[in-house]
Amino acid sequence: MRQAANAAEDVTNSHTFELLARAGFAASGVLHFLLGAIAIRLAMGGSGNADFSGAVSELASQPAGPFLLWASFAACAALAVWQASDAIFDYNRLPTKEKAGKKAKAAAQALVFAGLALTLANFAMGTGSGADNQKSASDFTAAVMKAPGGVALLVLVGTGIAVTGVIYAIRGFKKSFEKHLTMPASPSARKAVTVLGVVGYVAKGVVLLLSGLLIAIAALRAHPEESTGLDGGLRALRDQPFGVYLLAAVGAGLIFYGVYMVVRARLAKMNQ
Repeated sequence: MRQAANAAEDVTNSHTFELLARAGFAASGVLHFLLGAIAIRLAMGGSGNADFSGAVSELASQPAGPFLLWASFAACAALAVWQASDAIFDYNRLPTKEKAGKKAKAAAQALVFAGLALTLANFAMGTGSGADNQKSASDFTAAVMKAPGGVALLVLVGTGIAVTGVIYAIRGFKKSFEKHLTMPASPSARKAVTVLGVVGYVAKGVVLLLSGLLIAIAALRAHPEESTGLDGGLRALRDQPFGVYLLAAVGAGLIFYGVYMVVRARLAKMNQ
């Protein structure tokens, strides 16, 4: 068993696998860029599904769509495995509290990229659709509500997502994302990366905050139809006073975050 674990660790730490995992950041960046473009389109009165299913659908509609879907799937799956490897094998020499925090963060990131990989695979195989995402989110919320303790679980999940959004925004304002990058030597390049990160993290934080609040509020009010995921959160923002401008600003921020993630593919410290 130990030999198998060592072999798995050696594979995930190989240079080839690292390059594929880095591509996962770039694939995520492209999806965030498309998501931001959809949000701006909604702000201008257009149509679209402002969630990752909608972003993947946009990717699929591009020239060489099937190739892009499968390549993005492979990259996100590799990054999910890389993060899972960090959660299992790394940080063991750190103090217990710090080790637990870093392992939990790596495990959460592994789940996020595994979810992206699954969505990409569904579209690549022709079984995915962005059209019914709101209904799926509402149906899932309704099913969980009927389970014992389901309402409390949904409130906790929504609160957790909202808190994660706040953490993202704080990370952006404090520029703490820089410690995970090998910053370029050029002052102008460093400034550009910092601006992309600050704006992008704050925008991503706003999106997560809205999505989490929708889940928690829908659970507390016993209205599962109000839990409409990321798309519902952005549409709810559009319906507020000056919401069109706020949604456009968030969309622009998500585009910044997408570009930042592409840059992160090159600058990320993969072994920390």
